[in-house]
Amino acid sequence: MHGRRTTAAFDLPDFPWDSLAEDRALAASHPGGIVDLSIGTPVDPVPGVVRAALAGPAADEPGYPTTHGLPSLRTALAGSLHRRFGVSVDPVAVLPTIGSKELVAWLPMLLGVRAGDTVMIPELAYPTYEVGARLVGADVVRSDSTMALGPRRVALTWVNSPSNPTGRVLPPEHLAKVVAWARERGTVVASDECYLLLSNGADAASILHPDVCGGSHEGLLAVHSMSKSSNLAGYRAAFVTGDPALVAGLLEVRKHIGMLVPRPVQAAMEAAATDDAHIVAQAQVYARRRGPLRAALEAAGLRVDHSEAGLYLWATAGEASRSTVRRFAAQGVLVAPGDFYGPAGAQHVRVALTATEERITAAIGRLARL
Repeated sequence: MHGRRTTAAFDLPDFPWDSLAEDRALAASHPGGIVDLSIGTPVDPVPGVVRAALAGPAADEPGYPTTHGLPSLRTALAGSLHRRFGVSVDPVAVLPTIGSKELVAWLPMLLGVRAGDTVMIPELAYPTYEVGARLVGADVVRSDSTMALGPRRVALTWVNSPSNPTGRVLPPEHLAKVVAWARERGTVVASDECYLLLSNGADAASILHPDVCGGSHEGLLAVHSMSKSSNLAGYRAAFVTGDPALVAGLLEVRKHIGMLVPRPVQAAMEAAATDDAHIVAQAQVYARRRGPLRAALEAAGLRVDHSEAGLYLWATAGEASRSTVRRFAAQGVLVAPGDFYGPAGAQHVRVALTATEERITAAIGRLARL
């Protein structure tokens, strides 16, 4: 079960995945091998255009890369935002990061959030939002409604659409209300948009879209990752953009502490940002997996909530999530318990679409025996 672990000066939760060791072992003992649907780690090939860029001339540059990244990379990233999401940003306000998780974890510190400040995260949330707040000693409030906060001042608010873990999409009107609320109070809004390219036809919008922010990026940051849409989890390829003043502040601190994206990875990111064909193809792969797996969960008696976009199915059997995890593991299928993401997930499990067609087919057959 989850507890708290004091590490040096930090009061952090236990690392959630460690608690799945017994269930993983049980699933792995299945005669047909484990079907691991617990972690959203890509299994499909890295696009050829990206691999070629990684191994190209940038692989033979012995000097240090710049923290800000190459101008050509930032221009390519800005161009991808405009083509894919209708968002216009100045390339100067684009900052490559060493994957998105490190940025999420360190963002409160980089922004100057202090002990006693409040960080607001979704009721069901990626665990690292809380970790980042705990690292600076900030208070954490879980809520999907700004009305619940009353007069409390919030230094940083996270939004995530499409959501991890639920796949829920926040409509542009909802995001616009969050932006207006935050600006009235001087709150920074950080939008985790790592799954935005996997919208599955839903009306998913960036926090930086004019319909959401009114054409001004003041007080707003958007975090993007290439891990899911381009299969670059192993490359640690991501970026943040938005309010030029906020991005400039992040850049200054990151220069001091040496947060540098390797030069070959920058070349790979530029290639991924320039090529849209592989993005479309990968989204279609996940869409093909989503339908049959969802139908199998429902046929097994689970209810699938939200799950309209992103990389996961959010399902409940009306029992404690750990009980569902154990029943699945007994059939050789490993899923993530909903309590990883907050108390509101106590009766849900998160089922990832990141498995090969052969493993998805195996999972569907095993779910029929639940």
